[in-house]
Amino acid sequence: MTVHDALAHLLQAFDPEDAHRAAVVGLKLGLGPRADADDPPLATTLAGLSLPNPVGLAAGFDKNAEAHRALLAAGFGFVECGTVTPLPQPGNPRPRLFRLSEDRAVINRMGFNNLGLEQFAENLARRGPGVVGANVGANKASPDRIGDYVTGLKRLWSLADYFTVNVSSPNTPGLRALQTGEALAELLGRVGEARAVLAGRKPVFLKVAPDLDETEIAAIADAVAASGLDGVVVSNTTLSRPQTLRSRWRGEAGGLSGAPLMDLSTRVLAQFHAAARGRFALIGAGGVASGADAYAKIRAGAAAVQLYSALAYDGPGLVSRIRRDLAARLNADGFTTVASAVGAT
Repeated sequence: MTVHDALAHLLQAFDPEDAHRAAVVGLKLGLGPRADADDPPLATTLAGLSLPNPVGLAAGFDKNAEAHRALLAAGFGFVECGTVTPLPQPGNPRPRLFRLSEDRAVINRMGFNNLGLEQFAENLARRGPGVVGANVGANKASPDRIGDYVTGLKRLWSLADYFTVNVSSPNTPGLRALQTGEALAELLGRVGEARAVLAGRKPVFLKVAPDLDETEIAAIADAVAASGLDGVVVSNTTLSRPQTLRSRWRGEAGGLSGAPLMDLSTRVLAQFHAAARGRFALIGAGGVASGADAYAKIRAGAAAVQLYSALAYDGPGLVSRIRRDLAARLNADGFTTVASAVGAT
């Protein structure tokens, strides 16, 4: 265990939101670990982006793009900042973040708390090398939520390497309705119109919930392919509650992430891979805490993976351990590249 991992374990004694803030501040101050992200056996591509390795940080940790440089320096192949909304908003009342230690899980009902688009852009403008994405959302009280996504895309277009349109948070009332039907078609259409007039081509992903049935998955896949979007992030947190949960916080409202999400999100990922039929890329998120988890996501169809909740339990040294184990598993099964293992169920 590294000193940084030990500090992460120490932070578990504190309120989870306070511990999270302390971790972000520590990273900003340069107190994070150092690990070279370049990993030739794991180098790969994601929707045209060259990644030094396929292990990324999911949105939610670096909401305001404050610590992306330190996170890339910790060995992540890419970092996704946000979710950011056009206007600052405080989010839902505290307590809104719950650590389910017995289950290696987290429940959150944060509500897109962030400092707003202008502060996010100012922070992102100070970025260094490495692949950084921007996860954009809509303000809770916005009269035009789809317009909020377009606003975020336009403002950050020159600052981020890729974008994720987050319509799957369960903590903004009505937001998940944008995943289906006419609302999704309008969203993808307006996003497509916006990017068509912006300089250069950058990948845009749609982030979806794991609480979807096969009919919904097929419809979303066809809509994404028809719109020209580059991929789907599978998945956000779940509203479901497995019977296996033991923590006293298991009944809290909000989205569940961490280990209990692994099987559900990977099953939905495989369904998206089948529905995509090679038309767009997939990022696998939800429950990744080991090289075995990352490998399972890749074989289910993910070109790259993301993690977040596991960091609260295992510390930032986890990313290097995942990379080592993933490389060993690929090699043991005869895969010479990450890409050759994608969808190899």
